[in-house]
Amino acid sequence: MTAKIIQAENVSEILETALDAGQGLLRLTPTWVPRSFLHPGRRLKLHPSDLYAYGADRGGIDERWFSSTTEAANEGRVWHEGLSFCSFEGQHFTLKDAVAESGNRLVGKSIWDQYQRWPVYSKFFDNMGPIPHHMHQKFEDAKLVGQEGKPESYYFPPQYNNVDNNFCYTFMGLEPGTTKDQLRKCLEDWNKGDNGILDLSKAYRLKRGTGWLIPPGVLHAPGSLCTYEPQWGSDVFGMFQSIVEGRYVPWSLLVKDMPEEKHHDLDFIIGQLDWEKNVDPNFKDSNYLEPIVAHEEEGVVDRWIVYGTVDGQQLFTARELTVQPGMKYTLQDSGASGWITTQGEGRIGNMKLQTPALIRFGEETEDEVFISHEAATRGVEVENTGSDALVSLRYFGPNTWDNVPEVGSYKS
Repeated sequence: MTAKIIQAENVSEILETALDAGQGLLRLTPTWVPRSFLHPGRRLKLHPSDLYAYGADRGGIDERWFSSTTEAANEGRVWHEGLSFCSFEGQHFTLKDAVAESGNRLVGKSIWDQYQRWPVYSKFFDNMGPIPHHMHQKFEDAKLVGQEGKPESYYFPPQYNNVDNNFCYTFMGLEPGTTKDQLRKCLEDWNKGDNGILDLSKAYRLKRGTGWLIPPGVLHAPGSLCTYEPQWGSDVFGMFQSIVEGRYVPWSLLVKDMPEEKHHDLDFIIGQLDWEKNVDPNFKDSNYLEPIVAHEEEGVVDRWIVYGTVDGQQLFTARELTVQPGMKYTLQDSGASGWITTQGEGRIGNMKLQTPALIRFGEETEDEVFISHEAATRGVEVENTGSDALVSLRYFGPNTWDNVPEVGSYKS
């Protein structure tokens, strides 16, 4: 980063100036995250020469995080890895520090009072092939190691999926009737090669323009479509598959977010799974999402792409807004959101929007914005100034909406 970084204790003055100048919007810079055990899918628009910008030993960059105040749980990480930066007049400061400084204005009183942070984030997750069958801990299990659980969701934006890459299917859950003894045998066979866990699961073909809601404790092995992933602000996980595409997955990635004394307690490890949700005979009906129109008028359509609840709680939601050329629309939401432009050009408020074709590592773009609670509830104008449709994705925090569609309601 070449811009001047403002430290937390000095954020107050520049934040107020930036919010006033942006009419409640903050410009964000791209946040790139590498994963040492994965293979980049090359669809994030990051320049090919920059895929290993953190060093080959850190792994390739296969994620871009949006409006994030959550740190990436990577070994050897740089100090700001996973954190979004706000950009204003050549100066940068983290969104995390901004929320800490002005939580009511940015994320709204209800979220600030309950969480004292922006408790969610989203990302583009982009891989060449499948990743290991894994789960994210439930809240009570993550708490054992001082972390938070992580429910998550998926949407497959067509604009970022011009190719399928190597395996356009995701294994999810376990086949109905699977026993804990069968799963235990997979863990016992960890060092014998492929531990066979996928023999106990079912793969679903991924479809552009659709998505899934994945509760914590549910096994999943994401396939090779580039995925937009609104989720809880945590980076906990446990890998349950020992070999993927010939690559060994170390046991340490299974137990990294479990108490050290439990690292070889197979009953404890299996106990972190939500067994009933994994063997649900109606797994697709319980978790699959298709877009639902939330608002439509001439030249504008706003669709729910992530909706439903996790264990009865509205933890995060997301919408896709499409504005046709020459049209304007006043966007008014019930709470703050993280916005990423996926197609076209235009403006939101007084900020320019431009979908980049290619991004150099460290370069600033005009495709990402944080819409504060203040701006969202007041209303902000979106205009398409280009010749193509202006398409954006935005995700929201917990309990933003009085009502959201239920999983499965796309059928009605």
